[in-house]
Amino acid sequence: MNGTDKYNDGLSDVAAVSFRKVNTITIDIKKETRDDGSTVLLSSIPIEPRPYRLTERLLHWAAATPDKIFIGRKNAAGFWDTLTYSETLAKVKSIAQALLQKNVSAERPIAILSENSIEHALIALAALHVGIPYSPIAPAYSLRSVDFDKLKHVMELLTPGLIFVSDGKKYEKALQAISKGIEVITVSNPPESMNVTMFEDLLNPPPTGGNSGGLQIDIFFAAIQTSTVAKILFTSGSTGLPKGVINTHENISTNWQQITQTFPFMMEEGLEFIDWLPWNHTFGGNHNFGLTVYNGGTLYIDDGNPTTQGIEITVANLRERKPTIYFNVPKGFEDLINYFKNDRALCLQFFSNLKMIFYAGAGMPQHVWDAWEQLSYETTGERIMIATGLGCTEACPSALFASKAGGFAGLLGVPVPGLELKLVSSGDRLEARYRGKNIFPGYWRQPEITAKVFDEEGFYCTGDALKFVNENNPNEGLVFDGRIAEDFKLNTGTWVRVSMLRVQIIEAGNGLIQDAVITGHDNAFIGAIIFPGMDYCKKLCGLDEKAQLNDVIQHAAVKESLQQVINAMATKSTGSASLVKKAILANFPLSIDKGEITDKGSLNQRMIIQNHRDVVEEIYATIAGGHVIEVKV
Repeated sequence: MNGTDKYNDGLSDVAAVSFRKVNTITIDIKKETRDDGSTVLLSSIPIEPRPYRLTERLLHWAAATPDKIFIGRKNAAGFWDTLTYSETLAKVKSIAQALLQKNVSAERPIAILSENSIEHALIALAALHVGIPYSPIAPAYSLRSVDFDKLKHVMELLTPGLIFVSDGKKYEKALQAISKGIEVITVSNPPESMNVTMFEDLLNPPPTGGNSGGLQIDIFFAAIQTSTVAKILFTSGSTGLPKGVINTHENISTNWQQITQTFPFMMEEGLEFIDWLPWNHTFGGNHNFGLTVYNGGTLYIDDGNPTTQGIEITVANLRERKPTIYFNVPKGFEDLINYFKNDRALCLQFFSNLKMIFYAGAGMPQHVWDAWEQLSYETTGERIMIATGLGCTEACPSALFASKAGGFAGLLGVPVPGLELKLVSSGDRLEARYRGKNIFPGYWRQPEITAKVFDEEGFYCTGDALKFVNENNPNEGLVFDGRIAEDFKLNTGTWVRVSMLRVQIIEAGNGLIQDAVITGHDNAFIGAIIFPGMDYCKKLCGLDEKAQLNDVIQHAAVKESLQQVINAMATKSTGSASLVKKAILANFPLSIDKGEITDKGSLNQRMIIQNHRDVVEEIYATIAGGHVIEVKV
């Protein structure tokens, strides 16, 4: 079908179009209202049996589909280097045997500092295969940091026995700061004056102790228990210092089964992902990489990302692949829209086998959702299901999913099979708490923090607020109602819902605003520090791609557009709790070292306000400075 004419008819026509058929779970949620006022939701569908050793499925697929491609990544010449399942298993066994001869153990894990790569995948799977914990650490801590404070904190907490990097020279400064005699494994460019082993040497380890390598590996594999630590994922808290979230073999394998039961089409032949999301995050590592292994799919590593340079790499890779599901963060989907609108061949390739678009990491603006529904309709005559859910690193990662077509931006869905969701009153809102075998046992070597995040029944207290779409029918799902800890009161005693207001500002900007920090604690009105959408603003102003932040925020067109946005929001405001009276364009870059932003782009509101008090003071000065934009209605 040529959908060009229909595309121009607008959203009303798109809304009437049927969805591409996919096999998803039948929703049936039990709701229990307790005497203490809390509510517990549980899927009536029990979780099915699953292997708990994480490489058990790798063994299965290496036997069942030995010649199927498991993983691929483009090389410097632009061709895809790939490994089949049988090739992967052979290399994993060799590396696992080599690791058993290193100074690694349950107390001395493996630290992986590098980006996604085939070698990263192999050393991670090898560690899992013999029960050695590993920790994939954000490359930004090594490559974008100046003082390496976060990296040093992580390494002191982790006490690794081995460090893996892709390129020794690239990571040399970071290694000098933290290696302290620890053996370093590198794929290329070994730095001098360090205890370095080349990755290729792991592929042919000598036998030890008179036992064959296979026998020794089998003994360690058999010794893995449900409680064996698989990995430690570091996530930044409100203080900006990372906490090590323990993921056991049972935690992760349980969640793989929960996700697969929710989306049974993942078990169908031909599952293919192309993905850039970093494996040091639970979305990219546990969810996307893990589901590939669990369901015998193929994962092509995308070395792009949602940046000016990275998006071009992503588009080039998408021209060559036909994903079954496409995962991204909302900014990534937004940045791709114009490429797809202007390239029908790209659309035809991308949508040919696609069954679902899935976003996570942040809320998706409705205009981005609508644009992708239009693109799918224009290309195929059908709508592709767009979905998301709710989870966290502590849930390994998924707790809720919107698993039916026909949703809307912000719909989080219902609990996965085998997870109990308890909703507990917190003021006038409901905090989400989780209990199930996918929920982590605690933070690595931080028992005092662990004790504070579980309630008396063993539910993990997320700090996320949820509300029902329809209180009389839990099957319709839940929506996000903000982060409880981020909210504050104005000096009038009025509560401000930070997360909701931030989403509204981003949505109102329609591309102008990349993100925002909401201010106003104990003040008379709400303010906002605005982080501009740089690509959008450069085009708006007619600026060159090389234009810097100051060029953008000082441009009259950007200021005028922001003025229009806050004016339009003011006309819809229902009172002081939703009225952004003043806004200021941020004139500073965000710092990972200071805990203001994570490497995936998530802002830490509290740390930004704390570190940039001068900007906040300018918003609330009696006489506004020239950088402050005040609402005019």
